Amino acid sequence: MPESMNEVEILLVEDNPTDAELAMRALSKNNCANKLVWAKDGAEALDFVFCTGIYSGRTMNAPKVILLDLQLPKVSGLEVLRRIKSDERTKTIPVVVLTSSKEECDIAESYQYGVNSYISKPVEFDAFYKVIGETALYWRLVNHSPEQRGSKACPTR
Repeated sequence: MPESMNEVEILLVEDNPTDAELAMRALSKNNCANKLVWAKDGAEALDFVFCTGIYSGRTMNAPKVILLDLQLPKVSGLEVLRRIKSDERTKTIPVVVLTSSKEECDIAESYQYGVNSYISKPVEFDAFYKVIGETALYWRLVNHSPEQRGSKACPTR
């Protein structure tokens, strides 16, 4: 397993090759694609995050953000989200749902499972490009997560 698999900053979970290509171009334009892994279905995403299957040789290093589609083959995006957020080792990884669904039940369920942000994919090319770039920059550079700071839980006060 290449060392680069342990230094991933963005995990893009997207089954649509066109949307994935557009997202990767937008991320590249914003210098956010150097440490990106593209998982093409929910099962591959879970294998990556939990270092199983084809990623069993990977050290469990959390990406800075997961961009997650909901409509995925094998394992749904909601199930991927549920598993990530219910595991002590991975629950603090920021997960941004990036999907075409604007269904209230998808939005509500995503937040019930602990999503950090829910974004409906814009259908217009330029808007899609802008949303992806801004989202990645925020979660990679602006946001501070416990893993980045090396902090432990605060002592009981």
